[in-house]
Amino acid sequence: MTRKRRRLWTVLLCALGIGTATALTLTAFQDNLVFFRSPSDIARETPPPDRAFRLGGLVETGSVAREMTPEGKPNARFRVTDGPHAVSVAYTGVLPDLFREGQGVVTLGKLGPDGVFRASEVLARHDESYMPPEVADALKKSGHWNPNQGAAPPAAGWNTLETGRKGGS
Repeated sequence: MTRKRRRLWTVLLCALGIGTATALTLTAFQDNLVFFRSPSDIARETPPPDRAFRLGGLVETGSVAREMTPEGKPNARFRVTDGPHAVSVAYTGVLPDLFREGQGVVTLGKLGPDGVFRASEVLARHDESYMPPEVADALKKSGHWNPNQGAAPPAAGWNTLETGRKGGS
């Protein structure tokens, strides 16, 4: 084998090794990626049932129901809305202290076949001026908030907005 051929084989083997390593790395990352979606995104395109993602928006006023499971664990059901659409959420566990109706929330979990989002984690706003960037972007995109006009409106006020759209789905 000539020197040129050996170099060619060495380059090809290195390229194959780097390509394989890149493919394996991207496959591993794909399993761990968690996407953010708003209720309007879910209404537009339903995610696969086995795919975990973050659902963000505001807790719909009047939608929170708390109870205890037979095992003694706290169970909560509520709706997350971005104005035009809302998604029902079921969560077993202690809700954060800052969790309230009309406040921003980000939940992590999976959408069940019945359309109920089964949350494994619930994150609430830090204070009255904080809003997760994903939630703020979703509210801006839906037309329910212009940051130049002040703080985001509470979810309860969306039924009376000039757009004429009702909260809920």
